[in-house]
Amino acid sequence: MQQPKLSARGISLWFGEKQVLKDIDIGFQDRQITALIGPSGCGKSTLLRCFNRMHDRTPGVRLSGHCYLDQEDIYAKSVFVAAIRRRIGMVFQKANPFAKSIYENINYGLKINGVQENQRHELIVQSLKESFLWDEVQHELHKPAAQLSGGQQQRLCIARAVALRPEVILMDEPCSALDPLSTAKIEELIKNLKADYTIVIVTHNMQQAQRIADNTVFMYMGRIIEADTTPNIFNNATNELTSSYVHGKFG
Repeated sequence: MQQPKLSARGISLWFGEKQVLKDIDIGFQDRQITALIGPSGCGKSTLLRCFNRMHDRTPGVRLSGHCYLDQEDIYAKSVFVAAIRRRIGMVFQKANPFAKSIYENINYGLKINGVQENQRHELIVQSLKESFLWDEVQHELHKPAAQLSGGQQQRLCIARAVALRPEVILMDEPCSALDPLSTAKIEELIKNLKADYTIVIVTHNMQQAQRIADNTVFMYMGRIIEADTTPNIFNNATNELTSSYVHGKFG
């Protein structure tokens, strides 16, 4: 098997005295979608945030182990956090557009990352098209992003992430606040983005994981219990705890 695009080796994490992640070993293959599932509080989002160093400034956090992007340790002292976050984009549970226009929501990130002005417009248009938003907003790019619907705002946040041409996109329950129609659009978008990006998504929606994920990782109490292809996790789990969870016996 090829080397994973993104991986964790021996990752443990504490918030103060409480250990939240326990010796995590996992790899995510390039241009595949991997779903992280498990009950609330099992460490899914905490693990996700390790991969673009979002815990760096959280008081009381202690982390051991290593995270790799293309075999480069992203926690090495020589690594610039800004460079890692440009290569690993993040989409959050609640859409968080800037208090700016649709256009400036994407332009701002390009500008502060040093993208030349003559290149930015093309990247903005391209990212809006990739996020299935262009047809809806092309004539009102200077409208405040806050006036978009919830689903449109989330797609704008995805456009903002892909505009920088990252290699990996992390998604923390991106559909949890959306209606079924908006959720379907986001899921279609995620599947479309797989052609160019490695995607890791945290979800509580078992049906969503089955619809979009190539691979699924089941976590419980800070540990990885089982990781396999999505069909195997849902139809042929080798661990009884995994089987009980995906069949709704606890959650």
